[in-house]
Amino acid sequence: MAGNKTKASDASVDDYLAAIGDEGRRGDCEALARLMAEASGEPPVMWGTGIVGFGTYRYRYDSGREGDSCIVGFSSRKAEISLYLSADFPERAALLARLGKYKTAKSCLYIRKLADVDLKVLAELIAAAAAARKCRHDGC
Repeated sequence: MAGNKTKASDASVDDYLAAIGDEGRRGDCEALARLMAEASGEPPVMWGTGIVGFGTYRYRYDSGREGDSCIVGFSSRKAEISLYLSADFPERAALLARLGKYKTAKSCLYIRKLADVDLKVLAELIAAAAAARKCRHDGC
């Protein structure tokens, strides 16, 4: 069975952030890295070449496939910033209702810039998503 392509690495988060060409996006991603570290209680680590992840958990599917992934994370993409957050926790809908301008798909949250969202609500969302993931995989 093939392993995951995206794994935690020793690559520099600072180098990844510094390489973001758009100054506004780079500033947003630097601020987001600080916010996610504080909200998750985990330091930033590069996962593959394009995801800044925080913490790690082990998953196992019914098919038997298993691997490691970051608890929460983000990536600067062409059109927006993708945030990787657990989609399954009780506070999610209420927090999203107060967040601001965003799009979602499964466990991804897409924002164009941090100014479009309420940063206090985003911090709450990240903390709740991280806690839910840790609880589900490590026990409460």
